[in-house]
Amino acid sequence: MLVVFVIGYLLIAFEHVIHINKATFALLMCGVLWAIYALVTHDPATSHDLVVALGDTCEIVVFLIGAMTIVELIDRYGGFHIIVKHIRAENKRGLMWVLAFVAFFMSSILDNMTTTIIMVMMLRRMLRDQKERWLFACVIVIAANSGGAWSPIGDITTIMLWMKNYVSSVDLIVNLLVPCIVSVVIPVFLASRQIQPAPVEALNAQDQRIGYEISKEHHNLSILILVCGVGGLLFVPMFKALTGLPPYMGILISLSVLWLITELVVRHYNLDGKIEGRISGALKSIDMPTILFFLGILMAVAALQEAKILTALATWLNEAIHQPYIINGIIGVLSSIVDNVPLVAACMNMYPVASEAMIQASADPSYMMAFVEDGLFWHLLTFCAGVGGSMLIIGSAAGVVAMGIEKIPFMWYMKRITWMAFLGYIAGMVMIWLETFVIHI
Repeated sequence: MLVVFVIGYLLIAFEHVIHINKATFALLMCGVLWAIYALVTHDPATSHDLVVALGDTCEIVVFLIGAMTIVELIDRYGGFHIIVKHIRAENKRGLMWVLAFVAFFMSSILDNMTTTIIMVMMLRRMLRDQKERWLFACVIVIAANSGGAWSPIGDITTIMLWMKNYVSSVDLIVNLLVPCIVSVVIPVFLASRQIQPAPVEALNAQDQRIGYEISKEHHNLSILILVCGVGGLLFVPMFKALTGLPPYMGILISLSVLWLITELVVRHYNLDGKIEGRISGALKSIDMPTILFFLGILMAVAALQEAKILTALATWLNEAIHQPYIINGIIGVLSSIVDNVPLVAACMNMYPVASEAMIQASADPSYMMAFVEDGLFWHLLTFCAGVGGSMLIIGSAAGVVAMGIEKIPFMWYMKRITWMAFLGYIAGMVMIWLETFVIHI
């Protein structure tokens, strides 16, 4: 199974060399891995395991479809033109800093995937040069991943740790906010040196891109759809907090309300023929290959999890290394290759929250102290699993989305961005060390 995963991963990485869509290999890898698992185990429960894994994956896929549709709808009604006109930056370097920190703080409230969709779609209204957009989009991915790591509701893994009482909200923010900022500042500084400090391009008065005409002719309508769309996205975490239901149910409610609003708007303003202003029109523009790639890669990782390969890896790290910084540093690097959710889940299963009795009974009490609630291990795990995913373009949901929207090549990212993300990652870990052993936060 590991051999199949490595081969499939390499084929995905070299998509732009072999000119075959990455979704092809993700889906094939997924199917082959589950087939191997079923043939080797001969366990009747395998079908049940597959259904459970598919259910968990489809929660994310359905959420992604809903969020991408809402953002596409905002774009069709010119909502991003409204926002772009209010973003002020003296030059492109300044613009990069502004967008990075907007993404950083936005992803602490929304998830990093939704934040990236919104920010990259806005970016397409600001820059026409594709290579420049790639660089800006990659910075947004790094900022969104780091922004989600310090907030208890900013990422799936932080939600998991927070809800199971491995970390508390206040301590998480106090301990990780500054390291997460450091992990963004360094890559943004390095990336900003790669672009000329030229003035930001003004929107062309003759711009024929989607949404421009409708924002010019029906300004209030653009604002209405923008407010309803963003409100619908913000509704999702509130819905989850109130009901305890998964986020995809919230996004489906938001999507249905927007569907009703747009049907009434199209009828009232007679927009048929001007834009495809209905949800049904926006759905046609969703990047289905990216969604299928996401489905395939998550299901492939789920197969590795069911085969206990990831759990065995975590056990080996504990026995062979026995040092929180190194263990979590490796987990962070691994999270750029496989999804961080099963990695964090494996760590949660391996290392329960240490009680006073466990510490006293331990042969190494100082090491066990790292596993108490809000202990060093859990803060490191939260940081490394979230920020580490930025080191490869397919290491996070945000990266996969940006890759799909902007068609960013895997190798281009690896050559130009990986080293920047890695330096930010290491600097953030150093900051956690300083806070723990020098500043004593």
